Amino acid sequence: MQGGQIFDTVKFLAKFHKPIVLRHTGKIMKAIVRSEYGSPDVLRLEDVALPAPKSNEVLIKVHATTVNRTDCANLWGKPWIMKIILGFPKPRQPIPGTDFAGVIEKVGSDVTLFAVGDKVWGFNDVGLQSHAEYIAMPENNGITTIPHNFSFEEAASCAEGAHYAYNFINKVHLQAGQKVLVNGASGAIGSALVQMVKYCGLHVTAVCPTKAIDAVRSLGADKIIDYTVEDFTKDAERYDYVFDAVGKSTFAACKPLLLPKGIYISSELGPKVQNPFLALITPLFGGKKVIFPVPSNIPASLSFIKGLMEQAAFKPLIDRRYALEGIGEAYNYVVSGQKTGNVVITMP
Repeated sequence: MQGGQIFDTVKFLAKFHKPIVLRHTGKIMKAIVRSEYGSPDVLRLEDVALPAPKSNEVLIKVHATTVNRTDCANLWGKPWIMKIILGFPKPRQPIPGTDFAGVIEKVGSDVTLFAVGDKVWGFNDVGLQSHAEYIAMPENNGITTIPHNFSFEEAASCAEGAHYAYNFINKVHLQAGQKVLVNGASGAIGSALVQMVKYCGLHVTAVCPTKAIDAVRSLGADKIIDYTVEDFTKDAERYDYVFDAVGKSTFAACKPLLLPKGIYISSELGPKVQNPFLALITPLFGGKKVIFPVPSNIPASLSFIKGLMEQAAFKPLIDRRYALEGIGEAYNYVVSGQKTGNVVITMP
């Protein structure tokens, strides 16, 4: 799970202290359901009631969603704070899923931003119950229209990883000509970061495995380090930023790569939960420092990402596609750490 997600979602605790009750139409849809935390073995494909939108909500037929690192954290309930956020001892939301792309089929009486037939996509890290054929959600809760040149699968893949990537770059003042190293450049966050910092005019060194070199190079990386062949922390080049998009390194290991005022950002808390602490103390010394990328505004993230999509400056990497009934296999593949970009779930 992204470290920033942990602290960002704590503020939602008060909102979710009661069990979530969905209004329904009496009609039936297919959905993935779980009644406890655990591995993909707890997931079941079932017929459930199709939700009815409230006055401020839209009903969306989901055409595509993804399985991502946030979904995995929500499924397993790990780290432990996830169970406080999502429900203890069992999850309040029976249907998993945090992102989607689809078509609005019905709007509530107070909805003004969208209309029936609009193609939309969105994200919410505490869950949208989007591993289902339909979802109902408020019109102002992390939802926007899909640019005309993007498919449903592509749009769904522009949400979770890109949201966290944007919350790397909005914590610093990027300047054209600066140098950045992106560790984990082939993942959903890393591949989005490569494109975003390239868009901002930086020189990008991307760290990825052999199988992903061509894909990552196509995103605009200026230099590639194959971590299966060499240790990227031994690189002779010095950087303004090191962005660890997989959280598998540390500030101590990456510090020699940084220029005197360089900045390290990780997507994770760190092996000893040290990154939030380092973000507090390292700025006091005036040299190399750690920033912790707390993501605070999902609508702002989606707006930025959509702008890049419309300028043809962002395109998600898609690794594999699974049908809804194969979602357990998709979860296992994502948690294996082998994916390149995004893993998509397509609806019937």
